[in-house]
Amino acid sequence: MLADEEQEDDFQRFLRRVDDIANLVQGLNSTDPAVKEKTIAEAEKRLHDEEVSKEKESKTVVNRTVISTQVSDVANAEAVNADGFLAILEKDAKERAKRRKKNEQLANALKEKGNDAFRKGDYVIAVQRYTEGLEKLKDKQELYTNRAQAYLKLHEYEKAIGDCEWALKCNEKYIKAYFLMGKAQLALKHYSESRQCYEKILQIDPQKESLFKGTEQTLFRANNGFSILNDNEIVRRGFHAERKNTAEVDLSVSLLSLWQTVCAGNEENQRLLLTHPDVNAQLPKLLSSGVSEIQKETLALISLYSENENGRRLLVRHQDLTKWLQILMKFVNSTDARASSAMNILSHLTEEERFKTQCRVMLSTGVLPLFTQLLTSAKLVNEAALAHCIGIMGNLCADVVIRTQMAESKECWQACLKLVDDCFYVSMPKYQECLFAVLGLMMNLLLESNVIIQYFAVDISGRCMSLLRNKDGRIVTRAIGVLSRILAASSSAVDEVVKGGVVKKMIKFLKAGGQTTSNYGIKTLSICTRSNSQAQEDLVKSDKRFSVLLNLLDSENEMIVGNAAFCLGQCLAVPGAATSLLNSNVVMILLKHAGGDAARTSVQENAAIALGKLCVAEPRHVFQLRKLNGLAILNSSMKYVHSM
Repeated sequence: MLADEEQEDDFQRFLRRVDDIANLVQGLNSTDPAVKEKTIAEAEKRLHDEEVSKEKESKTVVNRTVISTQVSDVANAEAVNADGFLAILEKDAKERAKRRKKNEQLANALKEKGNDAFRKGDYVIAVQRYTEGLEKLKDKQELYTNRAQAYLKLHEYEKAIGDCEWALKCNEKYIKAYFLMGKAQLALKHYSESRQCYEKILQIDPQKESLFKGTEQTLFRANNGFSILNDNEIVRRGFHAERKNTAEVDLSVSLLSLWQTVCAGNEENQRLLLTHPDVNAQLPKLLSSGVSEIQKETLALISLYSENENGRRLLVRHQDLTKWLQILMKFVNSTDARASSAMNILSHLTEEERFKTQCRVMLSTGVLPLFTQLLTSAKLVNEAALAHCIGIMGNLCADVVIRTQMAESKECWQACLKLVDDCFYVSMPKYQECLFAVLGLMMNLLLESNVIIQYFAVDISGRCMSLLRNKDGRIVTRAIGVLSRILAASSSAVDEVVKGGVVKKMIKFLKAGGQTTSNYGIKTLSICTRSNSQAQEDLVKSDKRFSVLLNLLDSENEMIVGNAAFCLGQCLAVPGAATSLLNSNVVMILLKHAGGDAARTSVQENAAIALGKLCVAEPRHVFQLRKLNGLAILNSSMKYVHSM
């Protein structure tokens, strides 16, 4: 009986084992992540228990001399049944894998349809497609988070949170789920829960800090972070103190740094800060505080606004910027990064028309005296910042009122000439940049015409003639540009530059080519040859057979063509000049321009006048004109000749 009982116990253990295995397999194939995880843990425990049991059995010596036939039969039956059961399990597993693969394909297809609906803004349809996908595959984490995103768009925040929780059951380290859950919690004003979500992200991946920067800024605003100046008298008093002690300086620096953090890239926070009465009133004072640490942080804060269009408009709308040009310009005296930062802010602000309008108020009384002082002390200031500052003033000259005020300032012109003199003999790159910038400023100011410009014309043109020897081609080009504008203001200046060999120099530069240089150079020659006979003779000598002028007449630039035709017409008064052109194609070129359809009428007029003068000075050109059937154009051009 004892043997029979043992056999029955073995058989019952076998049946329980089969049931256990079946339950484990079913659990492992479950679509519920929680069930699957529990099954894996149970399987690991059973394996561990079996190993322990085998170790104990190996230490016990079993002494059995008789094994009954019935026990053997049961063992054989167990082996046969186990093999059959394993075969069934294997077949079932294959079928399940096949079904899962098919369901996964269907789920992916539905996910793509949901994504397409989401992109089109049809969030209701997107939710439906993601839901259909989850019916095919309940453990696909992407479907949960995608549906959560759609729920966020529909403002169904609780449902979004629920989907994120399901996604985290599939993958407890799924960052996207925590991120979306944090957004939903924030929308529900559950600030503590929202923060916990983002802290969890940082625990998983510290590199993801940028993901919730905007959320931190929103939390700061939602928790009345900007009210610190209203709510804390000590903070407010320290921030407003004109003469700050060390603790008050540290406090102000910390506040400014904090505001940079919460305002970076956040338009709403930028607006709230700038419209705060205390901050609005203090910004100019902080810039002028004289405390470098405070100035540095204030400049960094203002840079956040000036670097984008929306921020600049906030500044212009909520700040009185009439003194800002003067305040920021003073930083040219700084030897550190404050100078560059201040100039960058000014450069951005000049893009706003309203800023230019506000600059007019203090220009004559505050800005120009400071600017001229900076120009005359170039060797004592930050040269790179000064060059930038001069360029900014040049850009402000696009405003006619500002340009007129500067062009009428005798002190401004004197300071410009002083800077040219100071930089002329210095070959250091920083000074060359200052020289380049001041020449550009002078060119802009010379768009005006007044008695002050006439007074300085000889001095300005003389400096430019000296600069034509400069090794920097940019400076040479701008010097020629200044000449092309200043010479028209004074016949005395023309006489001086002609004596200095300006014609020969211009021909040299024109031979070298370059669109901008050619434009300035030929205009300079046209001004000189218009009223100076020596200039006409010099051009004929320097430009043998007018090869340079003929080449310029083929230019696609109408300004160059018009001035070249004018120069040619002026020089034909020189004996022998017209004769030297007999074997050239000058008649064909002038005829083409005289009868052409250039946008500038001066091109046709100057070409027609030159053509008429050519035929008057050398009648043999008329034969060429007849061959080209151009007599009608010549006759029409005679009215221009007679009017000369």
